[in-house]
Amino acid sequence: MTERKPEAGCGAAIRDAEGRLLLIQRLREPEAGAWGLAGGKIDFGERAEDTARREIAEELGIEIEILHLACIAETIDRGDGRHWIAPVYEARIRAGEPQNLEPEKHGGWGWFSLDALPENLTTPVLCYLASFRT
Repeated sequence: MTERKPEAGCGAAIRDAEGRLLLIQRLREPEAGAWGLAGGKIDFGERAEDTARREIAEELGIEIEILHLACIAETIDRGDGRHWIAPVYEARIRAGEPQNLEPEKHGGWGWFSLDALPENLTTPVLCYLASFRT
C-alpha cells in the first residue's frame, strides 16, 4: 500500500486598484464548480512564489507581482481524496489582461467586490478572506 502524503500547491489573491478579487471557476476536483484563486501544483525544486507566477501566466496570460504571503490554506478531501497545503500570496497584475487560457480546467473568471462574492468559494479563498477579516 502506498503511503498517502499531503501535496503542495499555491495560489494568488490578485486584487485590482478597486480592491476587487480575481476568481476563476474550477471545473475539476478538488472543489469542482467553486470559485477559487488562480494557482496550481508546486513542482519539485520550484519555489512556491515561482509556481504562482508560472501557473497564473499559464491559466490567465498575465504577469503578477507578489506583494506578500497572506495565509496558508489546507484543503483536505474536498472531492478528490487528497490533502493539499498551499501558501496563498496577495498579488497584483504587472502586465497583461486576464483571459481563460485553460477552458478545460476553468469555467471562466471574473473580478468580484469583496461584498459581492459568489456563494460557492474554495477553501483557499475562504482562508484568504479570514486572514484579514479577523
